[in-house]
Amino acid sequence: MATVSSHILDSVSGDHATGVRCQLFQLNKETERQLVFDVKADDEGRISETVEIEKANRDARFELVIHSEAYFSMHSINNDSMVETIVIRFAMTDSHKHYHLPVMLAPHSYSTWWSS
Repeated sequence: MATVSSHILDSVSGDHATGVRCQLFQLNKETERQLVFDVKADDEGRISETVEIEKANRDARFELVIHSEAYFSMHSINNDSMVETIVIRFAMTDSHKHYHLPVMLAPHSYSTWWSS
């Protein structure tokens, strides 16, 4: 099985984004989304979930959705956040690969990169 993981950092506090909600959706050709997982980051701001990728779905695209506005509201930080969610759309063509997508978030911006 493939693994989707992230280390999410709060660039306002300089700490881990503990408890931020993260969802993974699989997109089909009709642009409908199917929920794959819905989790919250642990005490170190990390998520790590296994994902079953069937051969028929290797052309599918996925969206990792990070609920940044809700996270900052939960911590009473800048409730007028401009960025509500962070959406990272990507492909998972190897059913045994580790897909690691680190994110640094702030109320009005974010940064992400590919890490293997």
